Amino acid sequence: MASTFSLVNAFTIIQPILLLQYTHKEAVSGGKKKVVMFVSRNIPAEHKDLIHDVSYDFHGRRMATCSSDQTVKIWDVGENGEWHCTASWKTHSGSVWRVTWAHPEFGQVIATCSFDRTVVVWEEVVGESVKEGGPSRWTKRTSLVDSRTSVTDVKFAPKHLGLQLVTCSADGIVRIYEAPDVMNLSQWSLQHEISCKLSCSCVSWNPSRSHPPLLAIGSDDSNPSAGGKVQIYEYNDTTRKWNRVETIVMVTDPVHDLEFAPNLGRSHHLLSIASKDLKIVSIKPLREANVNAQSGVSKFEMRLVGEFPDHDSQVWRICWNVTGTILASSGDDGCVRTWKANYMGSWKCVAIMKGDGSQQDMERNPTAPAHGFMNGSNNGAGVRYVKPSPITNQSHVVWH
Repeated sequence: MASTFSLVNAFTIIQPILLLQYTHKEAVSGGKKKVVMFVSRNIPAEHKDLIHDVSYDFHGRRMATCSSDQTVKIWDVGENGEWHCTASWKTHSGSVWRVTWAHPEFGQVIATCSFDRTVVVWEEVVGESVKEGGPSRWTKRTSLVDSRTSVTDVKFAPKHLGLQLVTCSADGIVRIYEAPDVMNLSQWSLQHEISCKLSCSCVSWNPSRSHPPLLAIGSDDSNPSAGGKVQIYEYNDTTRKWNRVETIVMVTDPVHDLEFAPNLGRSHHLLSIASKDLKIVSIKPLREANVNAQSGVSKFEMRLVGEFPDHDSQVWRICWNVTGTILASSGDDGCVRTWKANYMGSWKCVAIMKGDGSQQDMERNPTAPAHGFMNGSNNGAGVRYVKPSPITNQSHVVWH
């Protein structure tokens, strides 16, 4: 059985884009288990400045890139697996930090945010040239100008929440917009404003349907005394307000990226955090006292299930696969690392891909599994796996 997803390690690079297609397979070769296989492909991006973000659409057949050259490019994959740029245009008057796709139920729609303090929603106009495989045309539907500082991130909400859009800014304000009529994308109303008291760098929706809407907001504030740099907000349908329910105090370094994992039947949520290292946090709703009767705020158990300094540098981007079982991270060490949990919930690195597309040998550069915590651990003080000593008498089984 194999699961495949693609990711791009494209932060602070000019060209080309390195596209990594990762397949997880259980195979035995020479008596040793081989679990990963990479197929890498270089794509000449032809951006004139740094690429800040790469985003796939829902089906993984289209890709958008944005850059400090103020442009966005749309890429489509052909039947032969080759990627072709089908649209390129200037979107802002400053560096474009992020680009994101809406669910295809709402059409071919993307949103971009920029240093110029705006968020722009774009929609593809389908014409005869597009049907014949020619270049596509994208039209600006609206420009959201409420922010007074650089808009650092933008994300569309999961489909079941409707056509909503969340933005965060360097002034610490998170704004949530909604399109009242999905057929008219020129009209967006500001529904909520959340003041986080810290400069915001990234935001992520929780995709789970089984829990009220959750938002994770990361801050790149460099002051360690400012407290936890990740805040969790929950929407209360009764009061129609977003309430801060948790602050992850174990994260005190600037946060560059964070993302909730897709939840397929888990009783808890997983949140990955990219900072000076990689962290994976379990957020479990407490069923017995789930909602405070007076405030209407849910209670959660926060637990650090993995902490990985393997990049030995800043971690910039993270990405989950579609089932939420494999995590990929990229850092200043020029490597993409993939992480997977075993049946006991202990996470470890299963593969390393270098920036040139070659795979690093895990045998020669083993990742110490001591950074992954067991499911039974609490508050991050979990059991660690270490190698105490070599086995001298292999006929005896050593139990720990």
